[in-house]
Amino acid sequence: MSAVSVAPESRRLEEWEVELAEVRAMTEHEMEHLVTEDDTPVDNILSEKQQRLLTEPLYSTWAGPEGRAPEHRGFLALANVGLFYALRQPPLVPDMMLALDVPGLGPDLSQKGNRSYFVWVQDGKSPVVVVEIVSNQEGGEDGEKLRKYEVIGIPYYVIFDPWRLLSDRMLRIHQFAGASQGYIEQVGGLLDAVGLGLNLWQGEYEGTETLWLRWTDREGRLIPTGAEWARQECQRATEAEQQAEQERQRAEQERQRATEAEQRAERLTARLRELGIEPPE
Repeated sequence: MSAVSVAPESRRLEEWEVELAEVRAMTEHEMEHLVTEDDTPVDNILSEKQQRLLTEPLYSTWAGPEGRAPEHRGFLALANVGLFYALRQPPLVPDMMLALDVPGLGPDLSQKGNRSYFVWVQDGKSPVVVVEIVSNQEGGEDGEKLRKYEVIGIPYYVIFDPWRLLSDRMLRIHQFAGASQGYIEQVGGLLDAVGLGLNLWQGEYEGTETLWLRWTDREGRLIPTGAEWARQECQRATEAEQQAEQERQRAEQERQRATEAEQRAERLTARLRELGIEPPE
C-alpha cells in the first residue's frame, strides 16, 4: 500500500505580516499612477555635461563606500531623475543625487519602481548627497529647493553656481545638522559621512575647457573619469615599457663592457707570452 503525501498546512500569517502586505499592495497600486518622467529637457549643455561628470567617474573608477550590507548595492549615482520622498507628494528632480548602501534598481528598468528613486523602495533611505546646478535665477536653489531638501533631511545639499547667478561663490555645501538647526553651510569640500569630497577643477572635459565640479577622495585626489583612468593606465604602461627598455640597454652596455674587458685581458696575455713572460693565473 503506497503512502499518500499530505501537503503541510500553510503557516498562518502574523497580524503585522498581513498589514505589511496590505500596505505594499496599496503602495504599488498608487505608484502606478505616479508620473516618473515628463520628457522635459535639461537646462543647457553645460549642465548636461556637468551632470555626467558627477556620475560617470563614480561608476568607472570609484571603489564605492567603505562598507555596505552584503545584499545591497554600494551606491546609486543618478542625474536628472525623480526623487520620490513621499507617496502622495510630487517628486523633486535634483541635477544629481548619490545614495549609499541601498537595494538598488531591479534588472527590468521598464518597471515603475525602477524608473525613479523611490525612498520607500530603497529601504527608506534618502540620497546622502544632492547637487543642484544653477542655470538661471528662477530655480530657487538657495530658497524653496533648499527648504524642501532640509525637510527631507538630505545630509548634504550642494549648490554649484558656475555663472554666479545667485551668489559670488560658485560652490556652497550645506550639511544637515538636525531638525532643530537645519542646514549649516560647511567650510571645505570634504563630505565626511560619504568618504568623498567635492571641489572646483579647472580643466578640459569632453572638449570644453572651464571650471568644473569634481569628486575627490578624502585626500583631495580627483576621482578620474573612465577616459582619464584609461590614459593614466596607458601612460603607466608606457613608462613601465620605457623603464624596461632602459634596463635592457643598461644590461647590454654592461655586457659590452664585460666583453671589452675580457678582450683586453686576452690581448695583454698574448702580448706577455710574446715577450716570454708567463702571465699569472
